[in-house]
Amino acid sequence: MLKQAAATMAIIVTLAMPAAAQDAGTIRMQSAHDAATTLDRLEKIFAEKGITVFARIDHAKGAMKAGETLRPTQLMLFGNPKLGTPLMQVNQEAGIALPMKALAWTDADGKTWLAVTDPAALQKQFALDGVDEVITKMTGAVTAMGKAATAGQ
Repeated sequence: MLKQAAATMAIIVTLAMPAAAQDAGTIRMQSAHDAATTLDRLEKIFAEKGITVFARIDHAKGAMKAGETLRPTQLMLFGNPKLGTPLMQVNQEAGIALPMKALAWTDADGKTWLAVTDPAALQKQFALDGVDEVITKMTGAVTAMGKAATAGQ
């Protein structure tokens, strides 16, 4: 019953995402804030929830140092060993995709987007059997926290 509920949840989340986000293995949402503020807000939410932020990378600054230009683009690596470890216990190779990632960027039209790793994509990519409950919990959490970070307030 739990596996069926998890599968249904994964289908609903997948159908609600734009096709490009599905292909990229991410959950994507538009933000009411600029890229830096979006990740600042997400980082604050993570701190409140006890989720570790391992790194934050400003790709636009890196591009500038290389003499190139790039619209605002920032990446954050984050995770919770209570949820990530069970995935690696099933298939340690999943550790290449963990910790999870959040990317905030401004597109050519001036819109800001947030994309977070889609746990269902990890499950499929690494054949993570028997962790449906963890995947469902992770998907719900990153979706809810992403929505809170991108909401206009």
